Amino acid sequence: MAKPDRLARLDAQREDLETEYRETLLAALEKTAAGSLGLFDRTTDRRVRAAIAPTIAALSEMGTDIDSMRERLMLEPFALHRDFFAARGPVSASAVGEQKEARLWLDRLKASS
Repeated sequence: MAKPDRLARLDAQREDLETEYRETLLAALEKTAAGSLGLFDRTTDRRVRAAIAPTIAALSEMGTDIDSMRERLMLEPFALHRDFFAARGPVSASAVGEQKEARLWLDRLKASS
């Protein structure tokens, strides 16, 4: 197979995986906006962290795969993955809660579609 064909196939796979990432993140954000905590890792509760761990692991794996594909295609790293993982973790006491943060992310992602 010629190199352009391989690159075109890789780019199509990247686009599909980015769509899957976005759909997974949207579903997790919807759940968080409805009251489930843990997506933004702002609690020390082990049960909450364990409940969201499969989703975080899936997003992390997909993000790593997407970034690898993007690197091979000489594209910028996957901004959605980078931005989401940068938003996770401890925040100041005056920061918005996870539910409101999830709604803000949902509004941003829906506006960009």
